[in-house]
Amino acid sequence: MFFKWPQELKQLRQRLQDWPQLGFYQQANAQLATPIEGENRVVFFGDSITEFWNLATYFPNQPYVNRGIAGQTTPQLLLRLRPDGIALQPKVILILAGTNDLAGNTGAMTLAMITDNLSSMAELARVHHIRVIFASVLPIHDYGTVRRSVGRPPTQIQTLNDWLHRYCLTQGHTYLDYYSPMLDSQQMLRAELSEDGLHPNARGYAVMAPLALAAIEQALK
Repeated sequence: MFFKWPQELKQLRQRLQDWPQLGFYQQANAQLATPIEGENRVVFFGDSITEFWNLATYFPNQPYVNRGIAGQTTPQLLLRLRPDGIALQPKVILILAGTNDLAGNTGAMTLAMITDNLSSMAELARVHHIRVIFASVLPIHDYGTVRRSVGRPPTQIQTLNDWLHRYCLTQGHTYLDYYSPMLDSQQMLRAELSEDGLHPNARGYAVMAPLALAAIEQALK
């Protein structure tokens, strides 16, 4: 255990020096070509649920770019929206965020703080003529070894999703409802869609993929 501390401290120091992790995709962004004429580039922007999604498997031959970072919250995402979103010149940005805010990954967050950050992301994207899709926060389940509902109460998830839906309706953005199709009769994430109660497995992503594709098509119209 003692030998792990220097490395862990080094990682913590690096995290503090680059709190929003602007360097995470810096090299990948530099290597990404400018979109060609007629290309409908889409940036998937979010936390671990996005980062762990192998987009090439579920959306073959599509110009979709993954810019998810595990554990991130909306203030971190807002800070990296320009380099990891706007600068990539997408037609659409698909934002899936909020679950880690509810869990307090970067400190206590009120609903108003979360929605302020989400609103700012949408406003920045709109200024740059990028169409916005807001995905609902996914449900969680307590069927495994971890009680996910302790950190992410289902009532708070539903309240945030209700706000996202209303905001998209009033602001002209596209709302992507992952939440409803993934619920079971107990109002939790269907057990077969996630082993740990939070992150989708292959079956979970298989449910999400056609919903995301339909939302992208809607946003591009």
